[in-house]
Amino acid sequence: MSELVKPRALRPGATLAVLSPASAAKRELVERGIERLHALGYRTVTGAHSLASGPLYYAGTREQRADDLHLAFADPAIDGIICTRGGWGSAELLPLLDAGLIRANPKAFIGYSDHTSLHVWLWNEARLVTYYAPMVAADFAREGGVDLASWRHCFEGDATWSLGADEGLRVLRAGRAEGRLAGGCISIFAEALGTPYAPEISEDSILFLEDIGTKPYQWDRMLLHLRYAGVFERARGIVLGDMRQCVANGEADLLEGAILHSLRDFDGPIAIGLRSGHVDGANVTVPLGVRARLDLTDAENPQLHILEAAVA
Repeated sequence: MSELVKPRALRPGATLAVLSPASAAKRELVERGIERLHALGYRTVTGAHSLASGPLYYAGTREQRADDLHLAFADPAIDGIICTRGGWGSAELLPLLDAGLIRANPKAFIGYSDHTSLHVWLWNEARLVTYYAPMVAADFAREGGVDLASWRHCFEGDATWSLGADEGLRVLRAGRAEGRLAGGCISIFAEALGTPYAPEISEDSILFLEDIGTKPYQWDRMLLHLRYAGVFERARGIVLGDMRQCVANGEADLLEGAILHSLRDFDGPIAIGLRSGHVDGANVTVPLGVRARLDLTDAENPQLHILEAAVA
C-alpha cells in the first residue's frame, strides 16, 4: 500500500468549504447547519453551486460540482470540505476528478451516504483518510443531530479513542479483529464493484456498512454480492450501522437473521447498531482509512477502538 495521507486537524478557527457534490439541498437547512458550525468555532465558505437546484435533482451540472470540489481542494485558505447532503450524483463526478491536484492538496473530506463514491475514489487514488461524518443540512441543521464527542476525537487529533454501546454498538457475533477501516453506504459500495471505481481492499480491514430503506432480503443480496466479489477475503471484522432506518417495527429479528445467513461463512466478529450515517439521532463520526480494533468479546461492553490519530 502507498503511504497513508492524513489531512490536517480541524480545530476551531479552521475554514470549511460547504459543498453539494450530489443532490440539491434546501437553503434554509444549509443556513441553519452553517450557523451551528459557526457556533462551534469554524469558518465557512459556500461553494459557487452549493445551493444550486437542478438540472433534475442535482446541485448543478456534473462539471459545476466537480469544479467546486477542485477549487476547494486547491484553495490554501480552506482546511476541509463538508457536504450539505447526499442524495445521488457523486459517482457522476469520478471521471472528471483531477487526482494529481487532490494528491498535492490533501484535505479533510466529510460526508456520507452517496458520497461513499468519493470516499472510495479518494482512497483508491490518494490513500487519503476521509470521514464518514455529519453533513451540514442533513445533521448540523437538526437539533441533536451531531455526536460532538466522536467529531472532536476525530478532527482534533486524539491518538486513540473508542466507540461503544453509547454510540449504539451491539454484538451480533463475538470475537476480536484488527484492520484498516473501510466501507460506507452498502448500496453505493456494492454498485461500484465491476467498475474502474471499485473499492480497493488491499490489506486486512474492518468493514463498516450502513444504509437507509434497505429491506432484509436486499441486505442479504448485497452482502452476497460483496462475498462473491471477494471483498470479505481481506475483511477481519464487520461493523453494521443503525438498522432502524432500514426496517419497520417488528422486522429487526428478520434483518439480523438475514445478515447472519448471508455472512455464515465469514469467520470474523460482527457488530451492529453503530449510529453513523443514516440515523435519526446524534450522528457519529467514523474515520475511514485508519487502523482500528473491533473487540466484541464482552457483550456488555462492545468496542471499536480507533488506534491512531485520524488527522495529521
